[in-house]
Amino acid sequence: MNVAEQYTGWWAGLVLGFIVVVVVVVIVAILLNLAARIADDAKEATDALPVVRDQTDELREVGRINDSAISILRSARAARKALTGA
Repeated sequence: MNVAEQYTGWWAGLVLGFIVVVVVVVIVAILLNLAARIADDAKEATDALPVVRDQTDELREVGRINDSAISILRSARAARKALTGA
């Protein structure tokens, strides 16, 4: 057996190891890129929260507005009943 045949398995192992390392590096690079995109999207969402909060603060008053509308409706019905006698 000559020297080249002795080291054929080693070369195959080194090439296979190199390929595995390259694949892992590519996968990690893709994951880091996706993580950076997610971080950017999360930052945008966090920055938009105060604007959304300011725009929806008035919704807290909906219950009070509904109560006032019901009170006005009842008063209008009572007034109509008093005017028509029905």
